[in-house]
Amino acid sequence: MAFSMRILLSLTSFLALFSLHLRSVSSASATPSSPMTTTDHPLDPLTKDEFTLIRTIVLKKYPTNTGFHYVGLDDPDKATLLKWASSPNKNLVPIPRIAFVIVMVNSQTREIFINLKTQQILSDNVHTGNGFPTLGVDEQNQAISLPLKYGSFIESVKKRGLNLSDVVCSSFTVGWYGETKSSRALRVECFVMGETANIYVRPINGIVIVVDIDKMQIIKYQDRSVETVPRAENTEYRAEHQPPPFGPKLHGVAMMQPEGPGFKIQGHSVSWANWKFHVGYDVRAGVVISLASIYDLDKHKSRRVLYRGYVSELFVPYQDPSDEWYYKTFFDAGEFGFGQSMVSLEPDRDCPPNAQFMDAYLHDRQGNPSLLENAFCIFELHGGISWRHTETGIPDQTLREVRSDVSLVVRSVVTVGNYDNVLDWEFKPSGSLKLGIALSGMLEIKAVEIKHKDEIKEEQHGTLVSENSIGVYHDHFYIYHLDLDIDGEENSLVKTDLKSMKVTDGSSKRKSYWIAEAQTLKNESDAKIRLGTSPSELAIVNPNKKTSVGNEVGYRLIPAMPAHPLLTEDDYPQMRGAFTNYNVWVTPYNRSEKWAGGSYVDQSRGDNTLAVWTKEDRNIENKDIVLWHVVGIHHVPAQEDFPIMPLLSTSFELRPTNFFERNAVLKTLSPKVWKWPACPKQN
Repeated sequence: MAFSMRILLSLTSFLALFSLHLRSVSSASATPSSPMTTTDHPLDPLTKDEFTLIRTIVLKKYPTNTGFHYVGLDDPDKATLLKWASSPNKNLVPIPRIAFVIVMVNSQTREIFINLKTQQILSDNVHTGNGFPTLGVDEQNQAISLPLKYGSFIESVKKRGLNLSDVVCSSFTVGWYGETKSSRALRVECFVMGETANIYVRPINGIVIVVDIDKMQIIKYQDRSVETVPRAENTEYRAEHQPPPFGPKLHGVAMMQPEGPGFKIQGHSVSWANWKFHVGYDVRAGVVISLASIYDLDKHKSRRVLYRGYVSELFVPYQDPSDEWYYKTFFDAGEFGFGQSMVSLEPDRDCPPNAQFMDAYLHDRQGNPSLLENAFCIFELHGGISWRHTETGIPDQTLREVRSDVSLVVRSVVTVGNYDNVLDWEFKPSGSLKLGIALSGMLEIKAVEIKHKDEIKEEQHGTLVSENSIGVYHDHFYIYHLDLDIDGEENSLVKTDLKSMKVTDGSSKRKSYWIAEAQTLKNESDAKIRLGTSPSELAIVNPNKKTSVGNEVGYRLIPAMPAHPLLTEDDYPQMRGAFTNYNVWVTPYNRSEKWAGGSYVDQSRGDNTLAVWTKEDRNIENKDIVLWHVVGIHHVPAQEDFPIMPLLSTSFELRPTNFFERNAVLKTLSPKVWKWPACPKQN
């Protein structure tokens, strides 16, 4: 009875605290969940009213045949913004709020800059180079509806014994393969839904459909062959459609923060522990982290680490060179828009119960603003170890010191077609920034007349993951734009090689050891680095700032397992994706160099990429520099990736290296823990 009463009292206290916590989180999250109609920060994303204003201004000049393909905030002048950030009186440092707009008017691409305060067009120029703007969602939806009303396709569906009502279609970019003249076009492929929502594993192969998206009509149709559509059996992933038995059984957890969240959100500015930063949004880049600084307890001041960071591009080339697959070499940010492809996050599933959510506005092809609820979430992550030591070397004593780790995570999910990209920015009190990538979703399936591996007689360019289903080999290459400002703008890249040395003079009983040889790299050509070829470390340092013992302050790149492109450099997709030729690039800061694959990626020709810019071989020593880091995954599908793939994760870290005088969390105390009443031990 006493044990039961103690449980009851503890449970009552817990529920009271938990109820208080829920009210606190609900109240705290009310403000950031709604996009502001006015902006408090020069980097705040465009508001609903600003989108509407931009649309009005553009359509006043171009009232007909106008499509909006990119509407975003033009980057303010960096020097002016930094002056604004450091000024105690922000009003003394005015920063004009300029919108950059890409529209197509009568099939002609125009670049327009608009001053949102004066409501004036500052410039309006025609883009005359190669490539086309990011595709609009609504024009893709129009394109994929065309086959369902196209007589020849309807006959092809009947010929296969399928119901047209079960058929859904999806759009795919066509790439560039040496053509001298390009027009805006999409490939359309169709799938069978029927008894499953998992459309991507049931392709209707053998049909080629090409759509001219300016004319919005099918310009090429071929029914080459009738191939088996993979079965729907065991492809469903929705919980309510799963038959028993279920398992393995997972126990729930109760999360509470009686003191409320440890972070504060004001507009789009976030402060937590020793970090301050700004969270922005762009329809092409998605989440953008800016002005990240960390408070130094010893120096009694905040020190800047990152001016701006975001995913610049994602290159996904498939490895089947056949006529029906060769063109599948996608650039998800430039062709489809990473921000445009962000999806609403599911509370308690995508993000834990202690998360706060923020909305965002994007635009459709008519320029109208569209609200994306729960566009990203921010939460504290508990459960790790910050540092520890058990000391048994002191006579008659055992010392044990452990500090819990808590970090702050900014999370978004970008879904482009069949793949979901879970993207995390994780801030640690130690000063580290951990950038995580996790993939889920469905494989791209090629339908084949093969039911067992023993039947494979020729190269299928993939893995037989189920009957009649080949999961095609492919890559995922993410490239991050990281404008690091380590304690100031003037930085350098230092490469430290670890070299084996032999003892030849008999001075030691050892025969070998290793040394670290550091070299400051001078030019862009020096900083084109393929990781994994030899042991080395890379750090961005500030040569003008030193610690008390004389080390240059810096941040080290701790990369993910390196992956290198396997396509030849003269292959057309690799020419366009040449930014993956190296894992690391460093360039001098240039406000116009934002997109590693070029500004206009759809059917681009590789003539305006990071690989082209760096041919100038500009100086990068003691300059305002940008680190570009490629994170790659070679994906050889397995049966466990079917019918839906468990998270496949990778990450890299930016870690303080002689940035602080000592361990930055030496004096950080572990947070208080409210424990659920202890349960009796099970026999």
